[in-house]
Amino acid sequence: MKMSDIVARYIIDMLNERDGNAEIQRNELAGLLGCVPSQINYVISSRFTPEQGYIVESRRGGGGYIRITRITTDRRIALMHVVNSIGESISSAAAASILENMAERQMLDKYEKMLILSALSDKAYKDIPQELRDTLRASVMKNMLAAIVILQH
Repeated sequence: MKMSDIVARYIIDMLNERDGNAEIQRNELAGLLGCVPSQINYVISSRFTPEQGYIVESRRGGGGYIRITRITTDRRIALMHVVNSIGESISSAAAASILENMAERQMLDKYEKMLILSALSDKAYKDIPQELRDTLRASVMKNMLAAIVILQH
């Protein structure tokens, strides 16, 4: 497991144990996990964004902290937020990462996640020219997530 995955897992576990709120000291966490403080910054800035359902606050200085709060919203609203954040194209790896995050947050069940992953895989687009795949993938992903929202209504 990569260090960034270990850091992310540790923070997610903290959020789960503390009702969606975690306060960390960057240097302390880096020492505990055996990484450099910049690794903590990287993980927080790339995996705990508003688009992924988190609010991050930080206070610098000796008693500084980083506070991460999981945004809890209605599943339909959260799904539409993801749809609106996807953009015009998305890679297979980025789509898989978003879907994994959604499953961890129980925005998707295992069946929905696997079905969407299979529809977004590079194997599904093998006959599509490489330069068009990411654009098509984004469109399919948005449409599948929007269909889940519609089916819930």
